[in-house]
Amino acid sequence: MMLGPLVPYTAEIIVYFLRNKVLFDLMLQGNSTATIVAEPASLVTKNLSTDNLEKKKSEASSDSQPKLLREGKHYMCRNLQNSLIEYARSTKKMIRNMMDDHQSSLDYLSNQINELMSRVMQLNADMSRKPIDVFPHRAVQSHGLDCSDIKDTIGSVTKTPSGLYIIHPEGASYPFEVLCEMDFRGGGWTVIQKRTEGTVEFQRTWSEYLDGFGDLSGEFWLGLRKIFHIANQKDTSFMLYIDLESEDDMYAYASYDSFWLEDEACSFKIHLGRYSGNAGDAFRGYRKEDNQDTLPFSTFDVDNDGCYPACSLQELPIKSCSNFSENTGWWFNQCGLANLNGVHKFTRKMLVSGIQWDTWKVDNKPVKIKSVSMKIRRTYFR
Repeated sequence: MMLGPLVPYTAEIIVYFLRNKVLFDLMLQGNSTATIVAEPASLVTKNLSTDNLEKKKSEASSDSQPKLLREGKHYMCRNLQNSLIEYARSTKKMIRNMMDDHQSSLDYLSNQINELMSRVMQLNADMSRKPIDVFPHRAVQSHGLDCSDIKDTIGSVTKTPSGLYIIHPEGASYPFEVLCEMDFRGGGWTVIQKRTEGTVEFQRTWSEYLDGFGDLSGEFWLGLRKIFHIANQKDTSFMLYIDLESEDDMYAYASYDSFWLEDEACSFKIHLGRYSGNAGDAFRGYRKEDNQDTLPFSTFDVDNDGCYPACSLQELPIKSCSNFSENTGWWFNQCGLANLNGVHKFTRKMLVSGIQWDTWKVDNKPVKIKSVSMKIRRTYFR
């Protein structure tokens, strides 16, 4: 960038040197017939009159020419020195001006960067004070009413894989995402609960059990409101399938040919049809007081378990089954034999499982359950 402004000065010196090179050569060779063309010689001859010049030519001795040549060389050297000094001053001034301009540009850019950083920090502060969901929900096109409906419609054209789908059941005010199992026992199953490794806590409040929690690709509870809208669609009937796996990698299941819930005003009372399977009917148990069918859902902050003033469990007084099961939510009846939402976790490679299905026994002892899932599917149209 600095070479551009120096070109005029460099060219001026080169031209000056070329114009006076001939004179230097003649002076060094002592050529008396040479005509002096340099600017200093012309200045000298202007000051001499024609008569004097003629007289000097006739009277000049052999030593006058060297004297004239010396004076010309001195004059040219002074001019060249003055030109170099002026050139150096101009160059320094030009470099100084360029440096000042560059510094001004750097200062301007620095101020711009500082201003942008201040704006970014301000925007971050503003965003942190706003709710996360600041944009309106986009309208989502659902794939069907439930996983059975998707299987019956899409599956009639092409194979429908298991995975996440968006459904919009009749009566629901909005669509939502569900996990569909399309390969298990004919497909069309909507998974409403799944637990595998205890990574998701099920010690939740009533409102959390209403809306659901967890990760549909891992462990989750779909939510009482969503389950209600799926299972209570008109002209449909749903069955419930409970899949159990033990710590020793044994499998068992319990199936009910009818499943539905009452509405929120009735605390989502559960209704079950006929049982089949090899895990036992833990929902109904062995005694009347064990029967959890037709009972409302209960949590530690909304207690509907019927323990007033207290229940007796193994001869111990229990005021709240949810509190007794470490604040998990379920359809309790004086606690009962089933609680698939019990505390479940691994501690130092040891399974601590509060998942209960106490009718599944080995050697007359309840099996320690490692994983469980609850899923529903349409059975028939009324």
